[in-house]
Amino acid sequence: MSAKVTAYVGLGSNLDTPTQQVRRALEELDALPLTRFVAASSLYASRPVGPQDQPDFVNAVAQLDTRLSPLALLDQLQALEQRHRRQRLRHWGPRTLDLDLLLYADTTLRHPRLNVPHHEMHRRHFVLVPLSEIAPKLQVHARPLTAWLDELPPSDLVKLSASTH
Repeated sequence: MSAKVTAYVGLGSNLDTPTQQVRRALEELDALPLTRFVAASSLYASRPVGPQDQPDFVNAVAQLDTRLSPLALLDQLQALEQRHRRQRLRHWGPRTLDLDLLLYADTTLRHPRLNVPHHEMHRRHFVLVPLSEIAPKLQVHARPLTAWLDELPPSDLVKLSASTH
């Protein structure tokens, strides 16, 4: 059995009662095999990345302890997306649930199915703000989260509610 590692997962939804989709997914993460839910950020509203002809997103970040490999965890996250009726109709399009494996311990992985650390996370307020809420001392690419945030342009990110976990 693999050693336990800490992983961070970004959650987002903008269809079918997004707040409920994200809250339910946070609860379901604790049921993944060989995985334990540790913490969740508050919920945040953000404008979509990409096409603007869709509703705003509800976002959060979860911290997990897992014994799954990065690809096995990705498989479990994608299965959870499917249980939420996720459809991949267009790039950066609307979705009931989007789960991104942001970080997996200190692992750097470049694979056709998965890039860890997530290749866009350091450019997104809706990832960095909730991540810094639950892991303020965390570093990405050997830099503190606050350094990445300081380089981003102003954001329209809105805190919706505190975490329920």
